[in-house]
Amino acid sequence: MIKTKIATILLIFLIFTSCGIYRPANVKDVPINEGERRKKNIEEGKGLRLAALGGERGGTFQFASANPLWRATLDVLDFAPLISANYSGGIIITDWVYLDNSNSDDSYKITVKFLTNEIRSDALEITLHQKNCNTDNACSISKIKNSTNEQISKKILKIAALYEKDDQERLKEELGEYQISRPKKN
Repeated sequence: MIKTKIATILLIFLIFTSCGIYRPANVKDVPINEGERRKKNIEEGKGLRLAALGGERGGTFQFASANPLWRATLDVLDFAPLISANYSGGIIITDWVYLDNSNSDDSYKITVKFLTNEIRSDALEITLHQKNCNTDNACSISKIKNSTNEQISKKILKIAALYEKDDQERLKEELGEYQISRPKKN
């Protein structure tokens, strides 16, 4: 009984001492104008640094709606129903789709794997599967590699680049004098 009381008192002591002492801000030191307050915080190194967004992104993630590569992929694949769209896993899988009207026995499934969030030629791995069914409904599925994979990849990358450009222009307009500066790579 005494041990539990001592343990509880120690736990409470540790919790409250780790919080630190509350220090109210002096009204004379904090500017009233929002713009001046923002400028002072930036000079003191406080707050969110947007410049870090342009550098290395190891371990950082964006929301799906903010990732131009993800949005472009969904736009390109909007003709096909999706079986799985897992942003954290970096994969989109469509259902079987009939692409060619002349041969109704062939259907295709598209799988897009995201290897990076950056818009570059090796950012996506696109896999195309073909299902060929005969009149007895006996189907065979095969993985195909042709120019369609590259066409889909190029279209996604092109649209993603446009989305990123639009996002950067909109951000510049919103930030005004506090524009994003990207660090130079060595």
